[in-house]
Amino acid sequence: MKVALIGVGQAGGNVTERLARFDADMGFGAVQGALAVNSAEADLQSLDVVDTQLIGADRVNGHGVGADNELGTEIMQSDIQQVLGSLDGRITSSAEAIFVVAGLGGGTGSGGSPVLVHHLKQVYDVPVYALGVLPGRNEGALYQANAGRSLKTLIREADSTLLIDNDSWHEQGESMEGAFETINGKIAQRVGLLFASGEAVEGVGESVVDSSEVINTLRAGGVSVLGYATEVASEDSGENINTAMSVSRQALLTGTSLPDATAAEAALLVIAGEPDRIPRKGVERARRWLEDETGSMQVRGGDFPLDSDRLGALVLLGGAERSERIQEFMDRAREAKQAQDADEERTDPAEQFADDRLENLF
Repeated sequence: MKVALIGVGQAGGNVTERLARFDADMGFGAVQGALAVNSAEADLQSLDVVDTQLIGADRVNGHGVGADNELGTEIMQSDIQQVLGSLDGRITSSAEAIFVVAGLGGGTGSGGSPVLVHHLKQVYDVPVYALGVLPGRNEGALYQANAGRSLKTLIREADSTLLIDNDSWHEQGESMEGAFETINGKIAQRVGLLFASGEAVEGVGESVVDSSEVINTLRAGGVSVLGYATEVASEDSGENINTAMSVSRQALLTGTSLPDATAAEAALLVIAGEPDRIPRKGVERARRWLEDETGSMQVRGGDFPLDSDRLGALVLLGGAERSERIQEFMDRAREAKQAQDADEERTDPAEQFADDRLENLF
């Protein structure tokens, strides 16, 4: 699947950089272009793989918006033509989709990404997806409130919003900085493999996943979720039937980017590994299990030929916003916003959390 990436804000730029580097190191050729957009000049200077674009220089002088996502929205809106102009030549006719990548807890990413998605959809004919990183529980009330407000708008604007909860893919006991580094690496590997579907360079699978199957799975819109798991595989495919089932179960039940999200309108199962190690019976059995578990009749499946002694499973869920995890997060965001309002002794209309467009998602 050939994609163009646009990272917005610090987290968005860092994840975009890791994705572009992973794709280049693996030789997949899935990432056709990558741009990082930010209001903080120092954050852009730390990136060396992707192109960069500074916005809001006349408002914040390159110092960022300080987690003020309303200011982030204003800056992106005022500089949107400048950003779109920077994309000339970077989003080519070979791109099958555009991904806007952003952390949803900060200022520039959470405020600016919905604006950018909205304008991209008016300019380009390919699907425009969002890859949103949700703040963990320990990242503070302001980040929860920012993400809650951004998430509503992003889901409404994007063709699908792939969510990654910071609490899902970090290692216990890590420092905050170490946790972010771990999460970014896992995002790059998992999402990078999803992008590479249909771009395999090692071997020929029996039923190789096509990029159209990824797009059709995401066509359900709303929230999408990605799961991943891997195990050492036997050289004999006949001995890997249980392994295929095991990694598929782990990918959905314990390895998703949004914990406890299993119900979906559509799903895609990708089994990655050397073609001779992939068991046909195991793949079909896992696909049927995924149908039962997700409650979806739209479960696609296929191979991803990869030079590895392991067997991996990628599970992509489309239309997964009925998840209890989403409701739990929105409840936390609402509480955080109420606490923030009380602390600042100011009123903020409840409309931003009582928006009926959000309620209709569930």
